[in-house]
Amino acid sequence: MARNPSRGDRGRDREERDSEFTDKLVHINRVAKVVKGGKRFGFAALVVVGDLKGRVGFGHGKAREVPEAIRKATEAAKRALLRVPLRDARTLHHDTEGRHGAGRVVLRSAPPGTGIIAGGPMRAVFEMLGVQDVVAKSLGSSNPYNMVRATFDALKLQENPRGVAARRSKKVSEIVARRRDGTAIQADATDTGA
Repeated sequence: MARNPSRGDRGRDREERDSEFTDKLVHINRVAKVVKGGKRFGFAALVVVGDLKGRVGFGHGKAREVPEAIRKATEAAKRALLRVPLRDARTLHHDTEGRHGAGRVVLRSAPPGTGIIAGGPMRAVFEMLGVQDVVAKSLGSSNPYNMVRATFDALKLQENPRGVAARRSKKVSEIVARRRDGTAIQADATDTGA
């Protein structure tokens, strides 16, 4: 006989789902509102959340107190998660560029042992994503909001070889072979008798 889940059970499920994510505070900004009696201070937080297995999201929250701003940003990040395909659960499948406003970033896959070579806000995104080897460069704005959004723009363009092969009606081995130091191109040249 199936029993209806009580409120406690539902709360526990939500806690387990939330516990799989880790969050990182990227930037906190103090903002002032000038009112009749003086200045009223508030805080804006930028948080990146991820499960270290290919899912990542970012959120922005504003409140009068720092902990409340961080909590709001974390909730917003969990609502807007992005799944990114990773090669060997370690690096990106291919190089991409992303833009947002004046922010421009270049992301490159890297061989094992490279580590995360990226600055500030981009490093937080890769750590939460679970990437171990990547080379990234920010070429535009150093504003953390623009950098994070540009990084997410680049990550949205990531595709795994299986999806590319299905779209192009080819085998996965054909797509992956092209990636390895041009071996597929050399093999094509020897097949034609050149």
